[in-house]
Formats: sequence, structure tokens, C-alpha cells
Amino acid sequence: MADGEDRDLAHDESRRLRTLREYRILDTAPEPAFDRVTKLVADLFDAPIVLVSLIDDCRQWFKSAFGLDVPETPRDISFCQFVVAEGRPVVVTDASTDPRFRDNPLVTGAPDIRFYAGVPLYAYNGAILGTLCIIDRKPRSALTPKELERLADFASIIMAEADLRRIGMERDAARHMLERALDFSGVATWQLDPRTDVLQWHGAVAELWGADHDTALASAALAFERIHPEDHALVHAVLDDSIANGTPYSVEHRILHPEHGIRWLSIRGDWDVRSNDAMLTGVSIDITEQRNRRDNDTILMRELHHRMRNLFATVGAIISLTRHAAVDVDDYVERISSRLDALNRAQNVLLGANFLTGSMHALLREVEAAFPRITWSGPDLELPENAVVAMALLFNELATNAVKHGALASETGSVDVAWSQDAEGDADRQFRLIWTESGGTPIAGPPQRTSFGTLLMERSVRNNLGGTIERRWEPGGLVCTITLPARWREA
Repeated sequence: MADGEDRDLAHDESRRLRTLREYRILDTAPEPAFDRVTKLVADLFDAPIVLVSLIDDCRQWFKSAFGLDVPETPRDISFCQFVVAEGRPVVVTDASTDPRFRDNPLVTGAPDIRFYAGVPLYAYNGAILGTLCIIDRKPRSALTPKELERLADFASIIMAEADLRRIGMERDAARHMLERALDFSGVATWQLDPRTDVLQWHGAVAELWGADHDTALASAALAFERIHPEDHALVHAVLDDSIANGTPYSVEHRILHPEHGIRWLSIRGDWDVRSNDAMLTGVSIDITEQRNRRDNDTILMRELHHRMRNLFATVGAIISLTRHAAVDVDDYVERISSRLDALNRAQNVLLGANFLTGSMHALLREVEAAFPRITWSGPDLELPENAVVAMALLFNELATNAVKHGALASETGSVDVAWSQDAEGDADRQFRLIWTESGGTPIAGPPQRTSFGTLLMERSVRNNLGGTIERRWEPGGLVCTITLPARWREA
């Protein structure tokens, strides 16, 4: 036999064995549906032995054995293996004279086989799983074509029963898999009979409704006891409308979960119409986290709206006051651009966090990027939105003045920003920030006039932050000390 033929035979045998295992029938207990057929065949053919034989890789195993007490025999001495190999019925009239079988231990010893007639058991995909065979201890004449056809009909009955059994097990396995998938998916399925008010449940019912769901949710009336009282009217109205008009059921409501407290559920269902009744079938899904996010989004949008109003008010004030302080259009544009840059730095810090608070370190990194010769040190603090904007404007005015008139006007000048706050527990905790300019051109003293920038700094510190600002013009440069109540926690 050529190598290609060997491979084809090995492939066919592998497929046949896989199919046999799909039926999950090997080594199962006797079943009346199969035993009735072998008994009927024995009576019809007047045969002492009738077998439903399944050919495994190294044995033949008998699902039903009429007239034989052994459950299996080795495959290499079986008659049925020839039916599988040849793919057709095999009839042996006298095994003692047949060169294939005369030395077979099943012929020379018990059960003393002389006559054998076997027909294939065809699986749904055409694979031959074994045989339905009749055996006699004395020689007999060959079966007529009509008798072989009849025996093949009984083999088809055997396989129809085996397929019903296989399909039932596959259905049960699929149902079990679906139920397990529902358990893991967090979805509970339900079905309501509106005539009896009976509820049936599957899936993650315990997770969604409570561990006592078997008794607590046996009917719609009982399930209503678990629904939040404030949602009773809504759910009743939706359910009554669905039952009265045959429309889909859809509602979101709270329940009083016995283990997890108040939870939000989304309930969806539709009508499963049968011959003379209709069942409302649907799913329950926990949407508590989605509802919380939705509520948080609403709060956030309101906060953003409030922030935008504050931002526009701040921009409007800057534009108005800068107009009175500017000496010409170019000066006005420069001042406005600088202060809007400061507001932009504040927004970058807030956008990098949660829109509502910002990091002191993040703000100083923005300042350092705009004014590279500024260094800073201090604990990272979590600033509320109004404080981020006030501090951004404060640092911008100080830095802009340093560039125009202070240490940063000289290439050798620099600024050091350091801050600290008193330890928690102190009765009057303070936050202190010191802005120190050095290395620039020596200055004689404070400026001759108070600029709008100075007023803006004082307004930011006193009005917005509730603190004080002190400026000293040392020979080396400006030293500015900011003192505030310590309200900010460390980030």
C-alpha cells in the first residue's frame, strides 16, 4: 500500500474515532431503547446473540448485548472490524471454514461463533462507528438481500436513538455553557407568565438581585418588594403598558439588594408568543457604575460651566483693567497676551488632572517652561481651581516684572521659588512662599508708581486666596513673601 493511501486511512480512522467520542456513549450503562432493538432483532432472525458493537481504537465495546455476558473483546479478534474496514455489510456463513476466522479464539472457544452477519452503524457524517450484528453458534445460510435490508433498517433505528442521545447531550452542554457564560457576564435572564405572575430566572441572579432569589423573586409581586419604593410607580406603569399592549418592556430602576445596598438595574424584555399564550422574556443588567458615571458627568459639566463663567469674568476684568494701565496699543497687546498665557498655564494644569484641582508642581513646571531661569522647590500640593488660576496670575506678574525690571532682565540673573506649610495639627497652620531674585542689576528701591500688575498680584493673594503679600527690594533683587492659610493637602 502506498504511503498516500496509508495517510488517508490513518486520517479516516482518526476522524472516525473523533466522531465516536462525540457521541459520549462508550462505557455507558445499558439503556432500554437499545436493548429493545437487539431483543427484537434476536426474535426476528431467531439468533441467540445480537450485539450493538462500537469499534474503539483497541477494542469492540457492546452498548447492547443480547445473549452475551461480556462487555467487550479485543478489536484485533473482532468480526466487526471487517465491517468498519470494508465499509459494507459482512456475512460469514461458517467461521470454522473461513480462512479469516477459523483460528480466531472467538471461534475456537467461547462463544463458539459459526455464523456472523454485521451491518454498519453510520454516524451523522458518514463515519462507521461499529455494527449491528447477529451471531449463531451453528452455521447458517447467507442472509437474503431483503434480510440484510431489514437488518440495516434496525441499524438506522439504533443510530437514530444514538443521535437523539448525542443531540440531547450537546443541547444540555450548550445550555450549561450558556448558563455559565451568563453567570460570568453579570446578566440575569428572566421569564414572566402574566397569567400566573410566576417568574423564572437564570444567569447571574444572585449577583444582581440577591442570594435569596429562589424564594424572593418567585413572582412579579415578590420581585416588586425588592424594587426601591420610589420607583414602584414607574415600574408598575411600564409593566402594565407592556402587558396591556404587547409592547417591549424597558425600564431602569433601583433595587434594595440585601447584600450590596441600593443598585441600579436596566431591565429589557419582549414577548415570546406561543400557540395560545405569551411569555415576557428578558434580561437584567447592573448599571450602577454607569449611572454613577452619568451623575458624576452631570456634576462635572455643572462645575465646568461654573469654571468657564469664572474664567470669562477673569478675562473680562484683565482686559478692562489692562486697557487703563497700557501706554499704547503694543503695550496693551503685550500685557494682555502675557496674562492670557498665565490663564492658559492654569488651564493646562487643570486639564492634566481632573478639571477641578491642579498640582503645585505641575503649575511650576509650566512657569519654568515659560521662564527658564526660575528654579523651585517645595512639597507638591493639590490646589483647587480658583487657587490654580490665582497662583498662575501671581507667578506671571512676578516673572514678567523680573524680565522687564528685575533679575531676569540680566543674563546672569535668576529666581528661586520655595514654599512650605506648617505641619498638620497646628492651630493656625500657614503656607509660606518666598520669591527671591538674585544676580541681576542692583536696584535702588521700589518702583515710583504702583502698576496694574502689582494690583493684580495683591488682588489674587488677598481676595482670592485670603492671604498677605510682602515685597522687599534688596540690593540683589526683589524678595516677595506670600503667606496664606494652609488649606491645601499634599498631592
